[in-house]
Amino acid sequence: MEIIVYLVVSIVFGAGGFVLSKSMTNKKSKAAEEEAKEKAALILQEADLKAEAIKKDKMHEAKEHFLKLKTEFEEDANRKKNFIIQNEQKIKSREQSLNSQQQNLTKKEADADLLKQTLQAQTESLNKKKEEVEKLRLSQVSQLERIANLSADQAREQLIENLTNEAQSKASTHIKEIVEEAKLTATKEAKKIIIQTIQRTAAEQAVENCVSIFNIESDDIKGKIIGREGRNIRTLEAATGVEIVVDDTPEAIVISGFDPIRREIARLSLHRLVADGRIHPARIEEIVNKTTKDIEEEIIEIGERTAIDLGIHGLHPELIRMVGRMRYRSSYAQNLLQHSKEVARLCSTMAAELGLNAKMAKRAGLLHDIGKVWHEESEMPHAILGMELAKKYKEHPEICNAIGAHHDEIEMTSLISPIIQSCDAISGSRPGARREVADSYMKRLKDLEALSLSFDGVQKCFAMQAGRELRIIVDSENVTDEKASMLSYDISQKIEKEMQYPGQIKVTVIREMRAVAYAK
Repeated sequence: MEIIVYLVVSIVFGAGGFVLSKSMTNKKSKAAEEEAKEKAALILQEADLKAEAIKKDKMHEAKEHFLKLKTEFEEDANRKKNFIIQNEQKIKSREQSLNSQQQNLTKKEADADLLKQTLQAQTESLNKKKEEVEKLRLSQVSQLERIANLSADQAREQLIENLTNEAQSKASTHIKEIVEEAKLTATKEAKKIIIQTIQRTAAEQAVENCVSIFNIESDDIKGKIIGREGRNIRTLEAATGVEIVVDDTPEAIVISGFDPIRREIARLSLHRLVADGRIHPARIEEIVNKTTKDIEEEIIEIGERTAIDLGIHGLHPELIRMVGRMRYRSSYAQNLLQHSKEVARLCSTMAAELGLNAKMAKRAGLLHDIGKVWHEESEMPHAILGMELAKKYKEHPEICNAIGAHHDEIEMTSLISPIIQSCDAISGSRPGARREVADSYMKRLKDLEALSLSFDGVQKCFAMQAGRELRIIVDSENVTDEKASMLSYDISQKIEKEMQYPGQIKVTVIREMRAVAYAK
């Protein structure tokens, strides 16, 4: 029974607790719901405020954009309006100009009609006068025929024959005068062109020797260069192909050799060895090989720089290399590169004066002596060898002919060939441009004088201007003026056949007649 009571009581209390808890839960849910509604209302209010602000901003931006578009449209409309107004003004001015031109044309047409009528009247008058003149001429001809007993055709033939003979005599005299004047003018113009060409071309006249001097700071370095029992200097001479002279000359070593490239390699190698301080056979060979490569690169650079300086483009790389090698070659102690550059400039100037292709002449002038720097031995003359090299490397035929013909080995077929020959002679014959050994120079002068004295009638002979002029004094009693002229020609021909000389030699024969009397 008690158990039942306990069960009923527990059930009652459980139901009461359940009811109580449910009522409390309902209160809490209502409070949360009210709180959520309040938050939702706040969020909606904030959203409305933000939407209103965004709306205002967008409306403000739209107004600004509208005003901007309106301003641009008004500016564009004003610009178009101004353009239309300007065009209308131009059209009006053109209409006025056309109207004035039309009025002028109308006036000119009226004047032309009046002039035409006047010309017609004058033409009719002239025709009448021509008829009268023709009648008068016929009457005069008939009268002359009666007087001269000759017909008009016979008189005409005689007159033509007389005029023809007179014209032929005058023409022959005139032709002779023209030929003489042309010779004088041609000589004068040729001299003028050559002088202008030489004056406009500046040339260096520095002459290189066959030895190079290597300066050192102290004579103690000479011992290092010679080495133990001379092994260093022997190795250096064998590697470079030059002779190195180490003597008592203070602070100097002489490098002797006919090849300037070898001398330059030896000089640069010595400079590098002395600066490095390690001088022994293995190091010498290493430095010489490196210097040789540097010199080859420098040769190519010199060739390219020369071509750029002269404005010559499109040269074959091997031709550029040969142009660079000219820097280390000489002819009669005249540097070959300087000579070729000078000839190129002279040729360009002279060709321009004559109205020829100056660029082609300059190119031929630079390449005219490339046969002298070809690295292989050849029995051909350097002009022919240079021509073959130019053909090999696709140079223009006129350039090839100019190179081959500048010493008359082949026939000249282009107009620039004689220009190359003349400029080569001009460059080589400049005073101080070339130098000979003193002994051979003195021998050549003596041979010139001896050759001239071998002719009959020659009293004295003087070689002047470094052997480029020969003045001969003859006996005036045994040599006439005509014979003096022939004598100068014979001596010049004999010099050409029997002697070798650079440039040309001027032979001047002087015949002097002296009359002497004494007043006592």
